[in-house]
This record gives sequence, structure tokens and C-alpha cells, in this order.
Amino acid sequence: MSWDVSLQCQPVAANFGVGMSVGVAASAILSGKANLLYITLSSGVIMYNKWVLSPKYFNFPLPITLTMIHMGFSGFVAFVLIRVFKVVSPVKMTFEIYATCVIPISAFFAASLWFGNTAYLFISVAFIQMLKALMPVATFLMAVLCGTDKLRCDLFLNMLLVSFGVVISSYGEIHFNVVGTVYQVTGIFAEALRLVLTQVLLQKKGLTLNPITSLYYIAPCSFVFLFVPWYLLEMPGIEVSQIRFNFWIFFSNALCALALNFSIFLVIGRTSAVTIRVAGVLKDWILISLSTVIFPESAITKLNIIGYAVALCGVVMYNYLKANDVRSSQSPGDSERTAKDLRSSNMYGLDDNSNNGMGGKNARSGSHLEVVIDEDVPFIPASKGLLSRSKPS
Repeated sequence: MSWDVSLQCQPVAANFGVGMSVGVAASAILSGKANLLYITLSSGVIMYNKWVLSPKYFNFPLPITLTMIHMGFSGFVAFVLIRVFKVVSPVKMTFEIYATCVIPISAFFAASLWFGNTAYLFISVAFIQMLKALMPVATFLMAVLCGTDKLRCDLFLNMLLVSFGVVISSYGEIHFNVVGTVYQVTGIFAEALRLVLTQVLLQKKGLTLNPITSLYYIAPCSFVFLFVPWYLLEMPGIEVSQIRFNFWIFFSNALCALALNFSIFLVIGRTSAVTIRVAGVLKDWILISLSTVIFPESAITKLNIIGYAVALCGVVMYNYLKANDVRSSQSPGDSERTAKDLRSSNMYGLDDNSNNGMGGKNARSGSHLEVVIDEDVPFIPASKGLLSRSKPS
């Protein structure tokens, strides 16, 4: 009898093993496609913005206007999806939460986009990507100032390494421009402060926004903040000069930016935080290489490459140290629960048990959250991963 049972169980076990292998392979293929989509869209949006804004190409040197087009389009699409098609439900947004959370976050978000897009007028795409290696430094400094992280010797030395690499890269830049560099670095610190405020303000209130609801609340408010500098700095120039305006170019440009915003959440739902970081590094190198071909003025030197490589080593070490912090502070039960949450999360990286984005499982349990950073998308709320430290339970 036992012999018969074993004969019956062997095909079942074999089929189960085959099914598991097929499932893993399918998951790997989907993960690869999601990362390829993210790399393509992120690189495309950056080079598209450069092409539109640069006086040498499409010649639309109005970065605030372009950013407002992005915000207006994103807010309109989010409104249609929520109010007309009812794809998702709006969160329970009170006036207090909007005034104390959404408005300050939108202000720094608008500033980061304004300064970042303005930098395209003065410096190359390749050099901008090299300067963006400063993002962990800016985020760490802002987190320390806001009290969400502690100043540690190992992290501080790591930040010095990143900064040293960026200095080397800047020294090797052939077409170094002080104004463009200041714009880009200011935008990086504004984005870092926005990320920290997102953690401090939204997460403490248990508010979780998916990509549609985040655009629904953040984009219109950012549009209003951008209107003031637009009215003072760009509107007079639009009135007195002949500005090229092509509907299909601006529509496709805004559509690409919106698609990039959604693709990041697709990547979050399909891959791990480490894979996202690797994809980001790969995207930066691809973008630097492509930009030198598409924009001949974006010449890079050996010092550029050496400095950027040093900075990336510091960024990788920073991610490694923060990952160790997360693992060491989690109990085995927390680790299993976090892994289960990641596997069961939807495309937005949010738990299925979340109630209209308000106080989902992670918000209640105080598990570790991550801010996935890509400054080229309209808005990225908090998700799971490696960088941020956990809030005390």
C-alpha cells in the first residue's frame, strides 16, 4: 500500500515543483518588464524635458510653465479617475490635515520641480544626474534636522564620501555653470525636505496616499504655489516674446511624466527595494551615456566618471547601512509579517486591508517604511523599503 501511495505522490510533487518554477519564472519576467518600463520612462522624461527646455532644441525656456503643465495635467487626470470613473475613492481629508500636511509638502515639492527643471537651461543632463547622487546626503541632513534620524559617525563618513565624489565630478565638468549647479542642488534639498516632511507629517497621521489620490491632492496645490513665481518671472516674457507652443509635444511630455509616476508603483509592487535601487543606478549610467549621444554638448570627462563612481560607492554603502538598521531592529515575527505584506501588496505598494488609503496595516503596526526617491516624477508617497528608520511603536 505504501508503494502505491508513493507512486501517486511523486507526480503530485513533480507537478507542484514545476508549478513553483513556472511561477518564479513568470514573476521574474514581470519584474524585469516593470524595471525596464521604469528605466525607459525615467530616462525618456528627463531627456524629453531637456529637449523641450533647451534653447538649442525646441527652445521653450520656461521651466515653471512646463512644470505647471505637468501639474495641471496630472491633477486633471486624477480628478477624472476619482470623481468620474471612480477608480479609487478619495481619502478622508480634513481641513487640518490639508493645511498642516498637504500644503507644506506641496510647497517644497513645487520648489524642487521648479529648481530642478530650471537647471536644464544651464547644465547638461549627465552632470545633473551626477549631482543627484547628493540626494542621500540631503535626505540624511534634513532627517537629522527634523529629528527623524540620528547623526551617526558611520553615516556621516559615508555622506562625506558621497560629497567628495560629487566635488570631483564637478571639478571635472567641462561646461561647469554655477547658476545651474545652485539651482539643481537647491532642488535636491527641497526634494529631501519634502520627503522628510512626508514621513513626519503624513505617516504620523496614518495617512497613506496611492498614486492617484496623491496626484489628486498634491498636484493642484503645487500648481497654485508655482503660479506665484510664474506670474513674476515668466509671464512677462511670454507676453513680449514669440514662444513656441505645440499641443502634441506638451501633451505627450505631460503624459510621459504621468506614466512614470505610475510605473514606479508598478515596480514597487513587483520587485524588492534592493532591485529598485539597482534599477535606479543602472538608469543613471544609461542616461549619462545616452545623453552624451543625443545632446553632443553633454561631454563627460574621466574626472566626471571617477567622481560619480566614488559618489555611487557611497550611495551603495549608505543603502547597505540603512538596510542593516532595518533588519537589526526587526524581530523575526516582524520580518515575516513585512515579507507577507510585500507579497500581498497591490501595484501601489499598499496593503489590501487599507481603508481608502487611511491607516492601512503598516500605518497601524508601525512597520518600516521607505521613501522611494525619483525626483523626476510628479509625486511619490511613502512605500516599503530600506532608507527610512521606523517610528517608535
